[in-house]
Amino acid sequence: MNGAESLVRTLHLNDIEICFTNPGTSEMHFMAALDRTNALRCILGLHENVVTGAADGFARMAEKPAATLLHLGPGLGNGLANLHNAKKARTSMVNIVGDHATYHLQYGAPLTADIEAIAQTMSHWVKTSCQSSDVALDGAEAVRRARTYPGHIATLILPADAAWGEGTEAIKATAPVEPASPSIDDVEVAARQLSNTGDRGALYLSGKVLTERGLILAGKIAVKTGAKLFAPNSNARIDRGAGRVPVERIPYVVDQGLDRLSQLNLVVSIGDAEPVAFFAYPNKPSRILPDKCSVQHICKENQNGLEALEMLCSALDARNEMPNFIDRRIDNGLPTGTLDQEKIAAIVSAIMPDNAIVVDESITSGRQLNWQTAGARPHSWLSICGGAIGDGPPLAVGAAVACKDRKVLALQADGSAMYTFQALWTQAREGLDVTTVIYANRAYAILKGEMKAVGVEKPGKVADDMFNLTRPSLDFVALARGMGVDGERVDDATHFAAALQRGFALSGPYLIEAVL
Repeated sequence: MNGAESLVRTLHLNDIEICFTNPGTSEMHFMAALDRTNALRCILGLHENVVTGAADGFARMAEKPAATLLHLGPGLGNGLANLHNAKKARTSMVNIVGDHATYHLQYGAPLTADIEAIAQTMSHWVKTSCQSSDVALDGAEAVRRARTYPGHIATLILPADAAWGEGTEAIKATAPVEPASPSIDDVEVAARQLSNTGDRGALYLSGKVLTERGLILAGKIAVKTGAKLFAPNSNARIDRGAGRVPVERIPYVVDQGLDRLSQLNLVVSIGDAEPVAFFAYPNKPSRILPDKCSVQHICKENQNGLEALEMLCSALDARNEMPNFIDRRIDNGLPTGTLDQEKIAAIVSAIMPDNAIVVDESITSGRQLNWQTAGARPHSWLSICGGAIGDGPPLAVGAAVACKDRKVLALQADGSAMYTFQALWTQAREGLDVTTVIYANRAYAILKGEMKAVGVEKPGKVADDMFNLTRPSLDFVALARGMGVDGERVDDATHFAAALQRGFALSGPYLIEAVL
């Protein structure tokens, strides 16, 4: 058994079942080991940013890490944007990065790079496995590190000679460090403060507590104290819809966020975060809580957020409270006429199937989605946590691989779709159940709003030309068909609703270009 096979077997032994790949020459021994063992399901992405984004989407839904296989420093570099998104989402991931043989590095061949330095920027743990006899042990440690609460990115660099040299038997990883318990003193202080603040208090929820169990606990606390429930605008996953406890995502636009939070005197934060602006703007604050508002952190990032909510619930004697669950919103007929953002949101809300997974990279066009879909059928909502666009199509791949029995709906801005549109090819090849809606407004529309936010009322000729996706306009239906995915273009609400129902009726990928 060589080093590469010992690594493959170690990954399998430690419940890594998926490897999203874009391999190159230095990874051939790893590929041969995959052939020999058939231990991992391998899924090819046509760009490394598809690979890393898919691994992110898989882990968010499967609640365990996938592996990636990347080719030297440039391959890792190509995947960094979605590694950034994954790190912000607190995703568990194991990256295997091939490298030149250790003795070959001194010659400065074209693909030689400082892979450790590149990896450090977006990884919590990085190691080069220089000896083939160490590969299995290092692989087990990479899995352990990736599983560290709340989710870490571990990158193992595998030189070619460590891959082809003599390996060892697979090694079982030791258990990751358990999340620390929150401080009972902090929890009791927060309980006293919430009891006296009423609706001028709020819980700020982030990370792992936004799934159903955490929201039920937060809902009990809200009923007991009158506190509001808020979450960041972008989250790794929120379980939402009818029959669930609603939590309000803080608006992206700074002025809207300031207005929404203006009455608060107290925020109890689950996690280290507090509400801040996405960007800095002239004469606008970075911190969007009012000056009078204090923040009580009862749970750090490495502490168990669910345990913190359990403790707070007990301290408030709120365990027997009945949370307020959102009702199913039943609209009197679907909208008709020329398609716009509001009509798309209403139609998505009305006909979204039960237990869907929504991947949201709709950017500007989707700002109506949050409140309009609150009463849709129960679903999970995945956002781009790091703000690096081009995450939506790969996230949809990973989510669909993780949850074969759930429909994935990808709501996708047209400009950011082009960063990783190759993900549709992977959807076609793997027969993944993803319906993609392209918001085709033919522009980087968010940049027009951002220019106004920094004091420029109207873009000039150069800026306007850089913000528009015309000359020529993109034909997403043709592009999708070139990737093996069928689709259609619509520009009115009636046809959009019919197209969406056709997509949901299929068991494979489908694309709808919604012209706005």
